[in-house]
Amino acid sequence: MPRSSNSVASKARRKKILSRTKGYWGAKKNVLTIAKNTLEKGLGYAYRDRKTKKRNFRALWIQRINAQARVHGLTYGQFIHKINTKGVLLNRKSLADLAMNHPEAFAEVVNKVK
Repeated sequence: MPRSSNSVASKARRKKILSRTKGYWGAKKNVLTIAKNTLEKGLGYAYRDRKTKKRNFRALWIQRINAQARVHGLTYGQFIHKINTKGVLLNRKSLADLAMNHPEAFAEVVNKVK
């Protein structure tokens, strides 16, 4: 008896890859071998950049805190040191939010740690 190919599964596999590459440009969206490579590369970038995103946000928060701290006569390093010695339990994300959106509240934090 001859071997039969499982065309249902094969078609489903191809369809899954091509549906995930929908919206790509040119052959990257409809030629299976090219779409497969592009999809793998994109998934690799997605994995890598989920980690990088955390670094980028921390750097952004530090820049915002530093800019507002300098308005009040402190550098970022001095400000963080004073916050840690005084025992203020605010993380960089919330400090950056205060610095950007509520500068008067940030000024109160600065006055508390000075």
